[in-house]
Amino acid sequence: MKIIISRKGFDNANGKCASPILPDGDMVSMPIPTDESSGLKFEEIFYQGRTYAQMWKELSEKAYHLYPSGFCHLDPDIREDVRSEKIPGWKPAFGQTGAAQGYLQGQNVDVGDIFLFFGTFHQTEEKDGKLSYCRGRRGKNVDFYVKSDLHIIYGYLQVGEIITDPGRIKREYPWHPHSRFSDKNNVLYIPADKLIINGEDQGVKGYGVLNYDKKRVLTKEGRSKGNWIKRVFYMPENVAGNRKNSSKSEDALYYAGIWQEIVLKDTTEELIDWVKELILS
Repeated sequence: MKIIISRKGFDNANGKCASPILPDGDMVSMPIPTDESSGLKFEEIFYQGRTYAQMWKELSEKAYHLYPSGFCHLDPDIREDVRSEKIPGWKPAFGQTGAAQGYLQGQNVDVGDIFLFFGTFHQTEEKDGKLSYCRGRRGKNVDFYVKSDLHIIYGYLQVGEIITDPGRIKREYPWHPHSRFSDKNNVLYIPADKLIINGEDQGVKGYGVLNYDKKRVLTKEGRSKGNWIKRVFYMPENVAGNRKNSSKSEDALYYAGIWQEIVLKDTTEELIDWVKELILS
């Protein structure tokens, strides 16, 4: 069993702002903007009575207007019932293609392996019926975890099946954005029914979204979001492929460049305990 840390959703390059941690602690990963080929708009998906378009506009109207097409790439698609028009027979899935899939294939990612999805998040509050980010105010002691953009683990998927046949992807998952891709190495990762670790049923589904908790925060306290808490199992020497630590500080870890996944080499007992803590507690 391999563990893969996978970056998704809004950031400074895609969406131009952070995904929200809602006042009740639910985390909503905002899918990246794309063109009309996705077939799905931000205004067609919703959570807790707000469309994603509405949340985005309330949080950063300036960022919202930078993407006038309004289309989104909803992937991984692991939160049930977010579409305003329900899809009969909807099933969760995560797609990958191109160089990113080449990296995963090169590391022999397979059935039983676990993706941990993280993204950029920021705590929000509701004022006068609208969402806004919680920000620090000069002269006031505001909790770092409230006022800051953070990298946080928000979801997971244990691979139950890998679909590579383009005809089957189009036929069985026509709502998924990767059903519209024609790349030769375009694949869908389908979750297992149950999360199984070391042969033991963990009592939860093989996929899911997680609520906010400090234990799911990757960002080191007091540092910018990309500077992570040092944990031995995702240090550069324990990551497959060419991922260089470029942190300017010895007390934090930062991976430079644009990347989507890192595959961890060794699934140690310490790593397994961390994964269980993230998902189960």
